[in-house]
Amino acid sequence: MRAVGVTDFGGPEALRILELPDRHAGPGEVRIRASAATVNPADTHVRDGSQARWQRLSDPPYVPGMDVAGVIDEIGEGVETDLAIGDHVMAVVIPKASHGGYAEQIVVPAESVARVPAGVDDAAASTLPMNGLTARLALDLLGLAPGSTLAVTGAAGCFGGYAVQLAKVDGLRVVADASEADEELVRGFGADIVVRRGSDVAERIRAAVPGGVDAVADGSVQHAALLGAIRDGGALTALRPFEGDTERAITIHQVWVNSYLREQARLDGLRELVERDALTLRVARTIPVRRAAEAHRILERGGTRGRLVLTW
Repeated sequence: MRAVGVTDFGGPEALRILELPDRHAGPGEVRIRASAATVNPADTHVRDGSQARWQRLSDPPYVPGMDVAGVIDEIGEGVETDLAIGDHVMAVVIPKASHGGYAEQIVVPAESVARVPAGVDDAAASTLPMNGLTARLALDLLGLAPGSTLAVTGAAGCFGGYAVQLAKVDGLRVVADASEADEELVRGFGADIVVRRGSDVAERIRAAVPGGVDAVADGSVQHAALLGAIRDGGALTALRPFEGDTERAITIHQVWVNSYLREQARLDGLRELVERDALTLRVARTIPVRRAAEAHRILERGGTRGRLVLTW
């Protein structure tokens, strides 16, 4: 089978087409013949060596990719599922060595897979698993009661957009940040209050909610700079290891999506929300997998709204 990955770390040009052995579903697993794989910021870290300390525990090549969509073409022994060969599905993937989403075949635990939403193509479906589950996990860690106030930074991004919409499903009041160009987009997600994004966004959130919000979902990765927006005893979810010190008994929840790798019910719940028009899937552009380097260049330039999707 073909995959896209690196044998040596580097810039986008390090990505190349690889020929790897076919894979087969083992006990408890399914194999997906992939047609689409989303390009996420974490993929650039697999490519450029940012994670080299962990990656070098395995031999190269290293294949990025955290979510895929395609068709089930093999089911391993002992899998108890209503999924069948030929079903269009989406899956979350935790890359390790040559096991990553940028591949024609991907073998994953059956619990990492759910059907694609009705009426949605594979490219759009591939944008949901990793970012959707990350947003779901962030809200689950916070455990806010309906009527609580959540601030979401990076609200125009994929994680942020899902976090705003899931928070509204959960009955929360949402304060979200946005540039002037993205304000209408973020309001469309259901944000109750929109403030201008930037390095001083905590001050603007506090001005909008003088007592401080109950929690922040930190999609913009501003860490301790956001603590001023939070009430005493509130909480913040961090997508990357939290930098700085907390204060005023504010709890920091570290979000690791791999803890939801086998949470099929939650992934299927996201599917249902898409079908109810409560979650918005956003494909910025589809790009043939042979041009994966171009996709990484576009992503690293910034400004992309929605996800770039590699297609086979």
